Amino acid sequence: MGVKKLSQGVKNEGNGSNDNVFASCSFSSLGLDSNLCEQLHERLGFEVPTLVQAQAIPVILSGRHALVNAATGTGKTAAYLAPIVHLLQGYENRIQRSDGTFALVLVPTRELCLQVYEILQKLLHRFHWIVPGYIMGGENRSKEKARLRKGISILIATPGRLLDHLKNTTSFLHLNLRWIIFDEADRILELGFGKDIEEILDLLGSRKTMHDDQKNTVTRNSKIERQNLLLSATLNEKVNHLAKISLDNPVMVGLDDKKIAQISTAVSNDHSESDGDNEDQYSSKMPTVGDYKVPVQLIQRYMKVPCGSRLPVLLSIIKHLFEREPSQKVVVFFSTCDAVDFHYSLLSEFQFSSYSQAEGTRQKFLGCKIFRLHGNMVQEDRRTSFQTFKTEKSALLLSSDVSARGLDFPKVRCIIQYDSPGEATEYVHRVGRTARLGEKGESLLFLQPVEIDYLQDLEKHGVSLTEYPILKVLDSFPLYGQKNYTKKSVFLDSHPWVLCLQKALEAFIMSKAEVDKLAKKAFCSWVRAYTAHRGELKRIFMIKKLHLGHVAKSFALKQQPSLVGQSFQKQAKKRKRFERKTGVSKKRKVGSVTERRP
Repeated sequence: MGVKKLSQGVKNEGNGSNDNVFASCSFSSLGLDSNLCEQLHERLGFEVPTLVQAQAIPVILSGRHALVNAATGTGKTAAYLAPIVHLLQGYENRIQRSDGTFALVLVPTRELCLQVYEILQKLLHRFHWIVPGYIMGGENRSKEKARLRKGISILIATPGRLLDHLKNTTSFLHLNLRWIIFDEADRILELGFGKDIEEILDLLGSRKTMHDDQKNTVTRNSKIERQNLLLSATLNEKVNHLAKISLDNPVMVGLDDKKIAQISTAVSNDHSESDGDNEDQYSSKMPTVGDYKVPVQLIQRYMKVPCGSRLPVLLSIIKHLFEREPSQKVVVFFSTCDAVDFHYSLLSEFQFSSYSQAEGTRQKFLGCKIFRLHGNMVQEDRRTSFQTFKTEKSALLLSSDVSARGLDFPKVRCIIQYDSPGEATEYVHRVGRTARLGEKGESLLFLQPVEIDYLQDLEKHGVSLTEYPILKVLDSFPLYGQKNYTKKSVFLDSHPWVLCLQKALEAFIMSKAEVDKLAKKAFCSWVRAYTAHRGELKRIFMIKKLHLGHVAKSFALKQQPSLVGQSFQKQAKKRKRFERKTGVSKKRKVGSVTERRP
């Protein structure tokens, strides 16, 4: 059986605000239950299917394995949940909790786990006998075990916690498991869960080997036919490998004609080759990373900012965005957890006045609500930040890449990538937090002069950015005693507003010991993260090209990096002396450079 394509007659994306919508059909015409169609409309706001939904739902209803490649914010979650709910509610004998788990959804992060669970709850409003549930790191394992014992029909899970329960929770019943869905598969693998996923597939009897010449079945119950689905906005070799070991003769959804033709040829050749050759042929013809899929209505811009001026420019841009449009949401991405904590503390407390140095006239530089989100936060704080920011009409979120995948924050108008992505494909996921489901949105990418080649790298993947008029924005801020400075400012790093704001930031840091400590930690983490760029980005983002004194200045530090390093060495020696004397280890929280916590 060849690879099937379901894009005939589908409106091409790229025309107006409804370019993600497949306007010539309805959910009922795709074969979904009428009650389910009402929930999609009333509770999730889908009047008609999006493009990916129109393509994927018939495939899933047919029982075929599928690899779905579509831009973020196109309704992928409902595209796989809706047909599964339809099929489960249609069982001749109603399913019961005691039947155990029928569908398993694997996601990379805790926040995405909660989001998928919320969407599922809305879809199940009229199907009360289908029980949703989730298990994830950071939650009480005993309570999860009790819920699994009672039975969860559709289970959403992070890989680490799922593997734990598969090995140690004997009451976890999954003999009736029919669906395994990998949502944001590339992110799952980037976080280092590849081995866990392979072990999960082995434990569930759903791993495809080179000797498989028929459709996969659950080894513990041959009457149940397994259907696996893999969804990802980007494709790479790791995703290809996962598809190879988990999908059987999959339908490709969201790929262009050229790639589908290649895959169709590979699949049709599978039947005439030996089993060993099949595997090599399938692997070589799987799609690789090409053009990035980003929403066509997204306005993408960049700013070339000298390292020492990054902080005042960031604050100025955020202030300008909220003054231009007070009721909006903005997300700023940082490379480390420590950087998030430092900027959150700084922006929450920093007061400034360009008109007078009198203390009484100063006010908070930013008047908007500010939230933070990263993998080192305790679970309850993460959950609160995630849920509260979603419901706010106007707010700023400072985040690590834990927010970059799959999360749907309604009405986010602008994405600022203050720190460059650690991997090439991460760019598309970050900007995918805005311009979702046809909404307008814009993204701003900070680049230092030595990093400007990154624009060429993005162009190779079909992404073109225009330059943001940063000097015009800076000129719009009033500066006391210098009314005519706008015509004289040609260089960003010598702009009077930037110089004034940088001086105020450095004075603020020096006056606040706790913020100063956070700044030093953030500086050290940032340098480590910068040296950790992978793949093709290594040649662009090289630490030896940077002046570390200017990097320290971007954290409003007057100290040279060597002095910052010495202060940490002194603290380490002091801690060791304390431990030798008392035999007690001082507990301290170390900020991670990368997000590897589900």
